[in-house]
Amino acid sequence: MLGKSHGRATHCPLPWADLGIHLPCVKVLHVTSEEKATSRLLVNYPEPYRSQILDYLFKPNFGASLHILKVEIGGDGQTTDGTEPSHMHYALDENYFRGYEWWLMKEAKKRNPNITLIGLPWSFPGWLGKGFDWPYVNLQLTAYYVVTWIVGAKRYHDLDIDYIGIWNERSYNANYIKILRKMLNSQGLQRVKIIASDNLWESISAAMLLDAELFKVVDVIGAHYPGTHSVKDARLTGKKLWSSEDFSTLNSDTGAGCWGRILNQNYVNGYMTSTIAWNLVASYYEQLPYGRCGLMTAQEPWSGHYVVESPVWVSAHTTQFTQPGWYYLKTVGHLEKGGSYVALTDGLGNLTIIIETMSHKHSKCIRPFLPYFNVSQQFATFVLKGSFSEIPELQVWYTKLGKTSERFLFKQLDSLWLLDSNGSFTLKLQEDELFTLTTLTTGRKGSYLPPPKSQRFPSTYKDDFNVDYPFFSEAPNFADQTGVFEYFTNMEDPGEHHFTLRQVLNQRPITWAADASNTISIIGDYNWTNLTIKCDVYIETPDTGGVFIAGRVNKGGILIRSARGIFFWIFANGSYRVTGDLAGWIIYALGRVEVTAKTWYTLTLTIKGRFASGMLNDKFLWTDIPVNFPKNGWAAIGTHSFEFAQFDNFHVEATH
Repeated sequence: MLGKSHGRATHCPLPWADLGIHLPCVKVLHVTSEEKATSRLLVNYPEPYRSQILDYLFKPNFGASLHILKVEIGGDGQTTDGTEPSHMHYALDENYFRGYEWWLMKEAKKRNPNITLIGLPWSFPGWLGKGFDWPYVNLQLTAYYVVTWIVGAKRYHDLDIDYIGIWNERSYNANYIKILRKMLNSQGLQRVKIIASDNLWESISAAMLLDAELFKVVDVIGAHYPGTHSVKDARLTGKKLWSSEDFSTLNSDTGAGCWGRILNQNYVNGYMTSTIAWNLVASYYEQLPYGRCGLMTAQEPWSGHYVVESPVWVSAHTTQFTQPGWYYLKTVGHLEKGGSYVALTDGLGNLTIIIETMSHKHSKCIRPFLPYFNVSQQFATFVLKGSFSEIPELQVWYTKLGKTSERFLFKQLDSLWLLDSNGSFTLKLQEDELFTLTTLTTGRKGSYLPPPKSQRFPSTYKDDFNVDYPFFSEAPNFADQTGVFEYFTNMEDPGEHHFTLRQVLNQRPITWAADASNTISIIGDYNWTNLTIKCDVYIETPDTGGVFIAGRVNKGGILIRSARGIFFWIFANGSYRVTGDLAGWIIYALGRVEVTAKTWYTLTLTIKGRFASGMLNDKFLWTDIPVNFPKNGWAAIGTHSFEFAQFDNFHVEATH
């Protein structure tokens, strides 16, 4: 996410820190970005491309130069574009090496040791709910679970978590927040601050004003998609106000315009000193919900192709020329003919002014509704007063979004010389422009040689999961949509199935979205039409267990419950099914078959044109079943319920 800095309204410590008007100023924490199941494919990129992508995001004075990284505390549930594994799948289980968030935080810290880290849960493992789909059944237990994640981050990865959230876009519980604070303190984690409630302003702000203890323990009020406005109760608290999730817009120039506008106007209109973009990088299959809604795009680890999109350079206009701890001057506001400007100082004589003139048409965010406004060409005069009047020179960085012929992204222009002008200068401003004027000379538009060209997912794909010491717990390119699929060492089988992929959840998580009733992991090219999928499967649960392989799966993410496709199931009770959907409502075929638990079987599913056939152990079990819908989609594996099952020797041959 991109963010602005933490800001409680305090008087500027320096009498000269103004731009013409002497008023209080506000301390800031800047541009940030947020990651939840959206960097799934990034970890599988080959070097040097993976490191290049990380440099564009996190390396100071290179690209987006992010100030904050906010990560999901994996809770085993679907959180928009996939599931992320919990560090505690079960009550007595602790493992701080699952998933990729630990790796991502370490890579961010490696590039910028000062980056602020935030953790926030979306879903929670099911055992915390004691049978209820609710994390507040046992407040102590949930607080313990979250605190173990913070302690584990330090113990196993030397990562200091700076802020912790409550429950993303869902109910908060005031008593839980108080217990969480006490538990943090009891572990010596007084430095970890609490942000609440990652939803709307109103409820948490009003509650804090009425509850002195709650007021004391909440450090930051975070709201999502605030449309650049806060509310009176939130401002009355005097706490830092953050847009703790924003953007989530296609990373075109219009998305960049949205980002440029809200980065300024979240402070100008709403006094928010941090703005966090969901999401960090579009590293998930594009046809999942909110495809390409990241600051940049990196969704092809098989080719190494990535795109440094314009929101990266819009971010740089703020992030490269401010830092957490800088102050917003009170001299900020709207320009006469549309657009806005902010000014910041480090209190040591440096000054940064950021001006945006994003038009309505080219700066609509995905939400909320944007009332119409007009932007037209104008001349804006700025006067530097006090100590700022002695600034001899301002560096100028410029972005123009829109038509290719006029488009510039983060281009350094000639400096402004101010010695003969009494600190006054005039800019000609046209629509869809960004200017940064700054005393800092460290700005840089980083670049690498172009990455490899875009390619489709390989039409022949095999994975035998034979990895003795996997660096990541998940197999490359598999994107879990319900359940969690992890590398597994099968101690009972020293032979061909010693290393497998295993679905490891044995109960439904406390959900954030509408997770399916079955588990499923997708892979491949959404445009695949004709294909053969072959996989060895092993049901672990006698009588009630079941597994499937599937093709042409047409939905994922928060829509996974309604996924259609061609699903070939076998069950431990000695039956098979072919269905046209994940939920199993559309039945194409069913019958009896010699299948039991604790035995390996090979399933083969062939889909060609309007017909599908299936084999068990290389013998046809059903043939030429008509399948008219969907026409294309991903391949997938999964289980009938939240149950243990294993998969091995996965193989796809596709002819598109």
